[in-house]
Amino acid sequence: MARARFVRVSARKARLVLDQIRGKPVAEALATLEYTPRAAARLIEKVLRSAVANAEHNHQVRNLDDLRVVRAIADGGPVLKRVQPRAMGRAFSIKHRTSHLTIGVSDETNGAAMVRPAAAPARPAAPAAPAERPAEAAAPARGRRGASRTPRKPAAKRTSKSKGKK
Repeated sequence: MARARFVRVSARKARLVLDQIRGKPVAEALATLEYTPRAAARLIEKVLRSAVANAEHNHQVRNLDDLRVVRAIADGGPVLKRVQPRAMGRAFSIKHRTSHLTIGVSDETNGAAMVRPAAAPARPAAPAAPAERPAEAAAPARGRRGASRTPRKPAAKRTSKSKGKK
C-alpha cells in the first residue's frame, strides 16, 4: 500500500486515470500510465512505484510479475480557497482542489486481504414500506410547481412595424 496526501490535483481528474489501471498487473499499469496524457498520470505512477517498493521491502514479495493493482482510490483533500479580483470591485473565488491518492498492490498467492478493508457489518433489513393510500395512487404526478398551473399564452410576434419604426 502507498499513499500520497495533499496532492495538487482534483480527485475527479485523478479518478479518471485510476479507473484505467485498477485490477491490472503492475507492469501493464505502469505502461498505461506512461502513455496517458494527463498530469495526474505522473503523480499516480510515482505512488504505484512506491507501492511496489513497499510490497518488496515490507512484505518480502520476490516475484514482482505477480503483483496486481487491487486498490486505487482518490479521495478529496482540503480545498485551497483564493480570491480573484474582477471588474467593478467584484471578487470571484477560485478553488485549488487537492486529493489523497491511495494505491494497493497484492499478489494472488498471498491474497488481497492485506490491502482490502475489512468487510462492513451487515445492515439490518429496512422496514417494509406502508401501503399506499388509494387517493394518492389516483392523483396525477405533479411537477415542481404543481399540476394546477395554467399554460402561458405564446408571446406576440414582434415585427418591424410594432417596434416603433415609421
